[in-house]
Amino acid sequence: MKSAATRSLALAIALATGPLVFAQGQQDFSAVQIKTTKLSGSFYTLEGSGGMVGALVGPDGVFLVDSQFAPLSDKLVAAIKQISDGRIRYLVNTHLHGDHTGGNENFAKLGVTLLSRDELRARLAKPARGNPPPAAALPIVTYRDRVTLHMNGEDIQLIPVPAAHTDGDTMVYFPGADVLMTGDFYRSIQYANIDRNNGGSLQGLLNGLGAIVNLAGPNTKIVPGHGPTVDKTAVAAHRDLVVAIRDRVAKLVSAGQTQEQVIAAKPLADFDAKVREPGTTGDRFLGQLYAELKK
Repeated sequence: MKSAATRSLALAIALATGPLVFAQGQQDFSAVQIKTTKLSGSFYTLEGSGGMVGALVGPDGVFLVDSQFAPLSDKLVAAIKQISDGRIRYLVNTHLHGDHTGGNENFAKLGVTLLSRDELRARLAKPARGNPPPAAALPIVTYRDRVTLHMNGEDIQLIPVPAAHTDGDTMVYFPGADVLMTGDFYRSIQYANIDRNNGGSLQGLLNGLGAIVNLAGPNTKIVPGHGPTVDKTAVAAHRDLVVAIRDRVAKLVSAGQTQEQVIAAKPLADFDAKVREPGTTGDRFLGQLYAELKK
Protein backbone atom coordinates (compact mmCIF):
# COMPACT_ATOMS: atom_id res chain seq x y z
CA MET A 1 0.00 0.00 0.00
CA LYS A 2 1.29 3.47 -0.89
CA SER A 3 2.15 5.79 1.97
CA ALA A 4 0.36 9.11 2.38
CA ALA A 5 3.57 10.90 1.45
CA THR A 6 3.91 8.84 -1.74
CA ARG A 7 0.32 9.54 -2.73
CA SER A 8 0.85 13.24 -2.01
CA LEU A 9 4.01 13.22 -4.12
CA ALA A 10 2.23 11.58 -7.04
CA LEU A 11 -0.49 14.22 -6.92
CA ALA A 12 2.03 17.04 -6.69
CA ILE A 13 4.01 15.71 -9.66
CA ALA A 14 0.85 15.38 -11.74
CA LEU A 15 -0.23 18.92 -10.90
CA ALA A 16 3.22 20.49 -11.15
CA THR A 17 4.45 18.87 -14.35
CA GLY A 18 1.33 17.98 -16.28
CA PRO A 19 -0.19 20.48 -18.70
CA LEU A 20 -2.97 22.56 -17.27
CA VAL A 21 -5.80 21.33 -19.44
CA PHE A 22 -9.38 22.25 -18.67
CA ALA A 23 -11.63 19.55 -20.10
CA GLN A 24 -14.76 21.58 -20.64
CA GLY A 25 -16.46 18.59 -22.27
CA GLN A 26 -16.36 16.74 -18.94
CA GLN A 27 -18.20 19.42 -17.00
CA ASP A 28 -21.87 20.24 -16.73
CA PHE A 29 -22.34 23.95 -17.38
CA SER A 30 -26.13 23.87 -17.62
CA ALA A 31 -26.64 25.13 -14.07
CA VAL A 32 -23.93 27.81 -14.19
CA GLN A 33 -25.23 31.33 -13.68
CA ILE A 34 -23.27 34.43 -14.67
CA LYS A 35 -22.80 36.87 -11.80
CA THR A 36 -22.33 40.46 -12.98
CA THR A 37 -20.70 43.02 -10.67
CA LYS A 38 -20.23 46.72 -11.40
CA LEU A 39 -16.79 47.67 -10.09
CA SER A 40 -16.29 51.20 -11.31
CA GLY A 41 -17.97 53.53 -13.80
CA SER A 42 -18.56 51.47 -16.93
CA PHE A 43 -16.43 48.49 -15.87
CA TYR A 44 -17.95 45.16 -14.83
CA THR A 45 -16.77 41.68 -13.89
CA LEU A 46 -18.60 38.54 -14.95
CA GLU A 47 -18.17 35.31 -13.00
CA GLY A 48 -19.33 31.93 -14.21
CA SER A 49 -17.14 28.84 -14.14
CA GLY A 50 -13.44 29.30 -14.68
CA GLY A 51 -11.49 32.51 -14.94
CA MET A 52 -12.80 35.98 -14.26
CA VAL A 53 -14.12 38.00 -17.20
CA GLY A 54 -13.89 41.80 -17.34
CA ALA A 55 -16.01 44.13 -19.49
CA LEU A 56 -15.55 47.81 -20.27
CA VAL A 57 -18.81 49.02 -21.85
CA GLY A 58 -19.82 52.26 -23.54
CA PRO A 59 -20.77 53.98 -26.81
CA ASP A 60 -17.82 52.50 -28.72
CA GLY A 61 -18.85 48.98 -27.83
CA VAL A 62 -17.56 46.39 -25.35
CA PHE A 63 -13.98 45.42 -24.56
CA LEU A 64 -13.70 41.99 -22.90
CA VAL A 65 -10.95 40.37 -20.89
CA ASP A 66 -10.96 36.56 -21.32
CA SER A 67 -13.69 34.25 -22.60
CA GLN A 68 -14.13 31.42 -20.03
CA PHE A 69 -15.27 28.00 -21.27
CA ALA A 70 -16.97 27.63 -24.66
CA PRO A 71 -20.31 26.28 -23.29
CA LEU A 72 -20.75 29.53 -21.35
CA SER A 73 -20.43 31.90 -24.32
CA ASP A 74 -24.17 32.31 -24.85
CA LYS A 75 -24.68 33.03 -21.15
CA LEU A 76 -21.85 35.59 -21.17
CA VAL A 77 -23.29 37.29 -24.25
CA ALA A 78 -26.72 37.46 -22.62
CA ALA A 79 -25.22 38.95 -19.45
CA ILE A 80 -23.30 41.52 -21.48
CA LYS A 81 -26.51 42.59 -23.23
CA GLN A 82 -27.93 43.42 -19.79
CA ILE A 83 -25.21 46.04 -19.22
CA SER A 84 -24.58 47.33 -22.75
CA ASP A 85 -25.92 47.36 -26.29
CA GLY A 86 -24.20 44.00 -26.79
CA ARG A 87 -21.65 45.10 -29.44
CA ILE A 88 -18.56 43.20 -28.30
CA ARG A 89 -15.64 44.52 -30.34
CA TYR A 90 -12.42 43.28 -28.73
CA LEU A 91 -11.36 40.45 -26.44
CA VAL A 92 -7.90 39.98 -24.93
CA ASN A 93 -6.67 36.73 -23.38
CA THR A 94 -4.62 37.06 -20.19
CA HIS A 95 -3.08 33.59 -20.72
CA LEU A 96 -3.69 30.39 -22.67
CA HIS A 97 -5.57 28.10 -20.27
CA GLY A 98 -8.96 26.84 -21.39
CA ASP A 99 -10.97 28.48 -18.62
CA HIS A 100 -9.78 31.82 -20.03
CA THR A 101 -9.65 31.05 -23.78
CA GLY A 102 -12.25 28.31 -24.31
CA GLY A 103 -14.88 30.68 -25.68
CA ASN A 104 -12.55 32.38 -28.18
CA GLU A 105 -13.96 30.69 -31.27
CA ASN A 106 -17.54 31.55 -30.32
CA PHE A 107 -16.73 35.22 -29.83
CA ALA A 108 -14.66 35.36 -33.02
CA LYS A 109 -17.67 34.06 -34.95
CA LEU A 110 -19.63 37.01 -33.56
CA GLY A 111 -17.11 39.35 -35.18
CA VAL A 112 -15.04 40.02 -32.05
CA THR A 113 -11.34 40.80 -32.64
CA LEU A 114 -9.13 38.57 -30.47
CA LEU A 115 -5.87 39.90 -29.02
CA SER A 116 -3.02 38.26 -27.08
CA ARG A 117 0.71 38.01 -26.57
CA ASP A 118 2.66 36.38 -29.43
CA GLU A 119 3.63 33.54 -27.10
CA LEU A 120 0.03 32.79 -26.16
CA ARG A 121 -1.07 32.48 -29.78
CA ALA A 122 1.86 30.22 -30.59
CA ARG A 123 1.08 27.86 -27.72
CA LEU A 124 -2.62 27.76 -28.56
CA ALA A 125 -1.78 26.96 -32.20
CA LYS A 126 0.61 24.15 -31.27
CA PRO A 127 -0.33 22.77 -27.84
CA ALA A 128 2.07 20.45 -26.04
CA ARG A 129 -0.68 17.85 -25.88
CA GLY A 130 -4.00 17.38 -27.59
CA ASN A 131 -5.30 18.90 -30.79
CA PRO A 132 -5.03 22.58 -31.65
CA PRO A 133 -8.24 24.62 -31.56
CA PRO A 134 -9.97 25.80 -34.75
CA ALA A 135 -8.19 28.67 -36.48
CA ALA A 136 -10.98 31.04 -35.44
CA ALA A 137 -10.01 30.56 -31.78
CA LEU A 138 -6.56 32.05 -32.35
CA PRO A 139 -5.99 35.74 -31.65
CA ILE A 140 -5.52 37.72 -34.87
CA VAL A 141 -3.76 40.70 -33.27
CA THR A 142 -0.67 39.90 -31.18
CA TYR A 143 1.97 41.97 -29.41
CA ARG A 144 5.24 41.73 -27.52
CA ASP A 145 5.36 45.13 -25.84
CA ARG A 146 2.81 47.23 -23.99
CA VAL A 147 -0.21 48.24 -26.07
CA THR A 148 -2.76 50.98 -25.35
CA LEU A 149 -6.26 50.98 -26.82
CA HIS A 150 -8.64 53.93 -26.60
CA MET A 151 -12.31 53.10 -26.18
CA ASN A 152 -15.35 54.60 -24.51
CA GLY A 153 -13.37 57.65 -23.47
CA GLU A 154 -10.85 55.51 -21.56
CA ASP A 155 -7.40 54.01 -22.03
CA ILE A 156 -6.92 50.24 -21.90
CA GLN A 157 -3.34 49.18 -21.26
CA LEU A 158 -2.25 45.64 -22.19
CA ILE A 159 0.89 45.01 -20.15
CA PRO A 160 3.00 41.88 -20.86
CA VAL A 161 4.15 39.95 -17.80
CA PRO A 162 7.08 37.78 -18.94
CA ALA A 163 7.32 34.14 -17.87
CA ALA A 164 5.12 34.30 -14.76
CA HIS A 165 2.14 31.90 -14.64
CA THR A 166 2.93 31.13 -18.31
CA ASP A 167 5.16 32.80 -20.88
CA GLY A 168 2.17 34.54 -22.49
CA ASP A 169 0.68 36.43 -19.55
CA THR A 170 -0.88 39.89 -19.85
CA MET A 171 -2.31 42.13 -17.16
CA VAL A 172 -4.90 44.67 -18.26
CA TYR A 173 -5.09 48.11 -16.67
CA PHE A 174 -8.03 50.48 -16.98
CA PRO A 175 -6.64 53.72 -15.47
CA GLY A 176 -9.90 55.66 -15.81
CA ALA A 177 -11.85 53.02 -13.90
CA ASP A 178 -8.76 52.34 -11.71
CA VAL A 179 -9.14 48.60 -12.26
CA LEU A 180 -6.31 46.14 -12.89
CA MET A 181 -6.99 42.60 -14.13
CA THR A 182 -4.12 40.17 -13.58
CA GLY A 183 -5.05 36.81 -15.04
CA ASP A 184 -3.76 33.79 -13.16
CA PHE A 185 -0.28 34.93 -12.21
CA TYR A 186 -2.13 36.42 -9.26
CA ARG A 187 -5.02 34.57 -7.66
CA SER A 188 -6.56 35.73 -4.39
CA ILE A 189 -7.45 32.12 -3.54
CA GLN A 190 -5.25 29.04 -3.21
CA TYR A 191 -1.47 28.91 -3.50
CA ALA A 192 0.42 30.40 -6.43
CA ASN A 193 0.63 28.38 -9.63
CA ILE A 194 3.65 28.25 -11.95
CA ASP A 195 2.86 26.41 -15.18
CA ARG A 196 6.44 25.49 -16.06
CA ASN A 197 5.34 23.40 -19.06
CA ASN A 198 3.97 26.56 -20.64
CA GLY A 199 6.89 28.84 -19.83
CA GLY A 200 6.03 29.98 -16.31
CA SER A 201 8.79 30.68 -13.78
CA LEU A 202 9.22 31.59 -10.13
CA GLN A 203 11.20 34.75 -10.84
CA GLY A 204 8.72 35.87 -13.46
CA LEU A 205 5.88 35.31 -10.99
CA LEU A 206 7.62 37.43 -8.35
CA ASN A 207 8.41 40.13 -10.91
CA GLY A 208 4.78 40.18 -11.98
CA LEU A 209 3.50 40.51 -8.44
CA GLY A 210 5.95 43.35 -7.90
CA ALA A 211 4.70 45.04 -11.07
CA ILE A 212 1.13 44.96 -9.72
CA VAL A 213 2.22 46.60 -6.47
CA ASN A 214 4.21 49.26 -8.33
CA LEU A 215 1.43 50.08 -10.78
CA ALA A 216 -1.60 50.02 -8.49
CA GLY A 217 -2.63 53.01 -6.42
CA PRO A 218 -4.13 52.88 -2.93
CA ASN A 219 -7.67 52.60 -4.32
CA THR A 220 -7.01 50.43 -7.38
CA LYS A 221 -9.36 47.47 -7.62
CA ILE A 222 -7.24 44.43 -8.47
CA VAL A 223 -9.21 41.65 -10.16
CA PRO A 224 -7.38 38.31 -9.99
CA GLY A 225 -7.76 35.43 -12.40
CA HIS A 226 -9.68 33.64 -9.65
CA GLY A 227 -11.02 34.86 -6.34
CA PRO A 228 -12.34 38.08 -4.82
CA THR A 229 -11.23 41.56 -5.90
CA VAL A 230 -8.50 42.98 -3.62
CA ASP A 231 -6.22 45.98 -3.19
CA LYS A 232 -2.45 46.25 -3.53
CA THR A 233 -1.79 45.41 0.12
CA ALA A 234 -3.23 41.93 -0.45
CA VAL A 235 -0.99 41.42 -3.49
CA ALA A 236 2.06 42.59 -1.54
CA ALA A 237 1.21 40.12 1.23
CA HIS A 238 0.86 37.35 -1.37
CA ARG A 239 4.25 38.20 -2.84
CA ASP A 240 5.81 38.12 0.63
CA LEU A 241 4.17 34.73 1.22
CA VAL A 242 5.66 33.33 -1.99
CA VAL A 243 9.11 34.61 -0.99
CA ALA A 244 8.82 33.10 2.50
CA ILE A 245 7.80 29.72 1.07
CA ARG A 246 10.59 29.87 -1.50
CA ASP A 247 13.19 30.52 1.19
CA ARG A 248 11.86 27.70 3.35
CA VAL A 249 11.86 25.19 0.50
CA ALA A 250 15.30 26.36 -0.67
CA LYS A 251 16.76 25.33 2.69
CA LEU A 252 15.27 21.85 2.35
CA VAL A 253 16.58 21.53 -1.20
CA SER A 254 20.03 22.70 -0.11
CA ALA A 255 19.98 20.05 2.61
CA GLY A 256 19.64 17.43 -0.13
CA GLN A 257 16.03 16.46 0.49
CA THR A 258 14.06 14.85 -2.30
CA GLN A 259 10.77 16.25 -3.53
CA GLU A 260 8.94 13.54 -1.60
CA GLN A 261 10.80 14.48 1.59
CA VAL A 262 10.06 18.19 1.05
CA ILE A 263 6.34 17.52 0.72
CA ALA A 264 6.34 15.09 3.65
CA ALA A 265 7.98 17.78 5.83
CA LYS A 266 4.80 19.88 5.43
CA PRO A 267 6.58 23.24 5.16
CA LEU A 268 3.28 24.98 4.38
CA ALA A 269 1.41 23.86 7.50
CA ASP A 270 1.58 27.25 9.22
CA PHE A 271 0.84 29.14 5.98
CA ASP A 272 -2.50 27.48 5.27
CA ALA A 273 -4.35 29.85 7.60
CA LYS A 274 -3.19 32.77 5.43
CA VAL A 275 -4.42 31.25 2.19
CA ARG A 276 -8.05 31.07 1.04
CA GLU A 277 -8.94 27.52 -0.06
CA PRO A 278 -5.45 25.97 0.20
CA GLY A 279 -6.62 22.43 -0.70
CA THR A 280 -4.16 20.42 -2.80
CA THR A 281 -2.68 23.55 -4.36
CA GLY A 282 -0.04 23.65 -1.63
CA ASP A 283 1.49 20.35 -2.76
CA ARG A 284 1.27 21.51 -6.37
CA PHE A 285 3.16 24.70 -5.53
CA LEU A 286 5.77 22.77 -3.54
CA GLY A 287 6.37 20.54 -6.55
CA GLN A 288 6.75 23.56 -8.80
CA LEU A 289 9.12 25.29 -6.38
CA TYR A 290 11.20 22.14 -6.01
CA ALA A 291 11.59 21.89 -9.78
CA GLU A 292 12.50 25.60 -9.99
CA LEU A 293 15.07 25.46 -7.22
CA LYS A 294 16.68 22.21 -8.40
CA LYS A 295 17.16 23.32 -12.02
